[in-house]
This record gives sequence, C-alpha cells and structure tokens, in this order.
Amino acid sequence: MSGAVIVQYKGFEAKPLTREYTFNVREAGEDREFRLNIANDAFVSHRASYQDAPGICALKLQIELDTYSNHPPKTQYDISGAELDNYKQARLPKSGRKAQQNF
Repeated sequence: MSGAVIVQYKGFEAKPLTREYTFNVREAGEDREFRLNIANDAFVSHRASYQDAPGICALKLQIELDTYSNHPPKTQYDISGAELDNYKQARLPKSGRKAQQNF
C-alpha cells in the first residue's frame, strides 16, 4: 500500500457537555483514532449545526494532520468558538459576507 493517509468518520457520541466525533486515520497499515469535541452550547446557540459538525471536525483534523506531517501530538481536540466562527464565515455566500461587513 502507498503512503496515502485515509481518514474515516466513525460517528459521534452525545455526552452531557459535548458531542464527541470519532475519526480513524490509517497510514502505512497503522490505525489511529482521533476524537474531536464540540460543546453542546455551540449547537443550542446556533454557532454550529448538527449537519455541519462532522465537516467542522474533519477540517480541524486535516489541519492537525497537515501541520504535524500526519502525526499530531494529541488524539483529542476541542473545537473552539473561533474555529466555529471561521468555518461559518468561510461558507457564507460572497454577497452575504459583504452585507455582514457593512453592519
């Protein structure tokens, strides 16, 4: 098998304060599990949607994999409010970005 990295979303678990999203990363026959958490409050306050959450976590994991040459020092991450805001802002239509900037 080549040196390709395969990232697989495994699912989530609802916990009292967070939703924990689990990913499996396979490289050169080695499997590693990563868990990424989004605070439940982020969903209640509409900073994140349940539909976007796996994508938000996948993006964070990809950034960590890229930053550390596919070997991040941690296997558990919390998604910050700033990361949620950046994700949401990046997905606004271009006209929506301009309209929001005028307010």
